[in-house]
Amino acid sequence: MKRVYEKVEKEDGYRILVDRLWPRGVAKEKANIKEWAKEITPTPMIRKAFNHQPQKFDAFKQAYWAELEANPHAEKFKQHIFEQLQQTPVTFIYAAKDEQYNHVVILMEYVQTKQVT
Repeated sequence: MKRVYEKVEKEDGYRILVDRLWPRGVAKEKANIKEWAKEITPTPMIRKAFNHQPQKFDAFKQAYWAELEANPHAEKFKQHIFEQLQQTPVTFIYAAKDEQYNHVVILMEYVQTKQVT
């Protein structure tokens, strides 16, 4: 996982933007995003309730995890990630300032702990 504002590197491999909104001030041409996976991001309701407050992260994690479990796109997304990983590294790209308390941390854990069916 990597912030969209960091330098694009060859080692990033297949770069997937996992934010619902396009990051401010980032030109699409320079971001080198191969895919924009809006459909697996947290809903605005839980994102706003979390409001990037670390003390609310556990509740946010539970809510987002439940959304992922119920999301009809999540299984296909996981399968796609595993297929990409057979060919190249995959980097989840995001805009949040906090590298520890954000939805991508949860998404990475979800993808890594859930077997593709």
